[in-house]
Amino acid sequence: MITGKNYIGNSLSGKGTITYKTYNPKSNSENETTFTEATAEEIEEAVNLASEAFKEFQTISGPKKAAFLNAIADEILALDDELVQTYMSESGLPEGRAKGERGRTIGQLRTFAALVEEGSWVEARIDPAQPNREPRPRVDVRKMLVPIGPIVVFGASNFPLAYSTAGGDTASALASGCPVIVKSHPMHAGTGELVASAIQKAAEKTDMPNGVFSNLNSSGIEVGQQLVAHPKVKGVGFTGSIRGGRALLDLAAKRPEPIPVFAEMGSINPVVFLPKSLETKAETWAKTYAGSITLGTGQFCTNPGLILGIKSEGLTSFIDTLSNEIIQIAPKCMLHPNIHAAYTNNKLQALDQNNVITVAAITETVTENYAQQAVATVDGKTFLENKTLHEEVFGPFSLVVQCENAAELEEIIANLEGQLTGTIISEENEVSSYESVVQALASRVGRIIFNGVPTGVEVVPAMLHGGPYPASTDSRFTAVGRDAIKRWVRPFSYQDWPNELLPDELKNENPLGILRLVNDQETTDKL
Repeated sequence: MITGKNYIGNSLSGKGTITYKTYNPKSNSENETTFTEATAEEIEEAVNLASEAFKEFQTISGPKKAAFLNAIADEILALDDELVQTYMSESGLPEGRAKGERGRTIGQLRTFAALVEEGSWVEARIDPAQPNREPRPRVDVRKMLVPIGPIVVFGASNFPLAYSTAGGDTASALASGCPVIVKSHPMHAGTGELVASAIQKAAEKTDMPNGVFSNLNSSGIEVGQQLVAHPKVKGVGFTGSIRGGRALLDLAAKRPEPIPVFAEMGSINPVVFLPKSLETKAETWAKTYAGSITLGTGQFCTNPGLILGIKSEGLTSFIDTLSNEIIQIAPKCMLHPNIHAAYTNNKLQALDQNNVITVAAITETVTENYAQQAVATVDGKTFLENKTLHEEVFGPFSLVVQCENAAELEEIIANLEGQLTGTIISEENEVSSYESVVQALASRVGRIIFNGVPTGVEVVPAMLHGGPYPASTDSRFTAVGRDAIKRWVRPFSYQDWPNELLPDELKNENPLGILRLVNDQETTDKL
């Protein structure tokens, strides 16, 4: 049952006077439940509870944390159709997407459960003392990763489950031993409360400390600002716009004790078509990319918003086919009227720039909040000179840049902002003639794709979901996959510490049986 209240640890609270409702973009109407925004008092209570919970939670064993994460997954599944229907009513997304995203959320939770249950993720390093070393003895030094403290996670607008209340940021932070306070996204507050209730049930069933998780409602920016500025908060996870992520980064940096903000922000995900790839397969690739551009109504962070190629008959054929294909795809509903309005404004701004030619656009009237997809083209020189064309249009839109030659193509890539992904489309062996182009692209992205589409992010250990700024605030880390846990920890060393007082991960007898680096050799053996 959705109450519209905040979860402050294991208690429901609704002390505030600011209220709001979520919106069903398909019916173009407000949903029923009224949500109460968290007050300053409730924020303080949630942070204090998290800080107290951290004292115990950071010491809880890997198997116990795994039981907690698996219990969260079980409780989310137990929400069954209520969660699916709420998700759909708050996002306009179809049932298949809701169930698919729920499956991904469950998978992420179970992945981190398996990781912490095994335990080697802490990267234990042991360099035993060498008392007889000359000219002076070596001390005993041991190092491992430890959690940093309470984390604030901001729910994402475009992924009500996988990047929100129990999404990758929350799952990885809890796995690391950090309590989490979620600043629920106002567009899907009901979905968020249901998932929050599942987390609280799991916490109670597995005897986690009160305050290990809280969920705060907010219709504006004030709650998030207060959370990030709070001295007991030690890190932030964010998925959203460049403007929002940058504001949080600046706020965190101005604190007396600056804290890390791991923000995954905007990306236009450039796709580079090499000339031979379009000589015989222009039609095939155009059909593939018409589907990728409109997938999820273009509301993925990996949507291919920029296509680059060298002027040729093949590129012209590709543009013609893409234009025909994209207008045959039925327009779909966007997440919220505000997102639809922003898409429409940003699309029109791009199309209104000098030398930009609209080659395909849905122009007939569509249902309210449904996106009218479009494709445009521009010459390379104009694109280089006009930074407005480098900005993300969040929705089913892509700009095709026609370059004069490989040199201009490389120059354009080198002048792009940081991106989540970059894609090379090539015929066999063609790519070897464009090594400098590939290298230029690799320097601007976090993940490079060969002969595919950027849409789709596999949750696997090798995945890197991040990239040079502004794709993310720290390109050394990923928001997806097991290594996402490393955002919420810091290395910590013990010197000459008594064995019996060391954490189990670093004890001589290796009671956890984890893989450790001992005297520069990886081993599970005892010392």
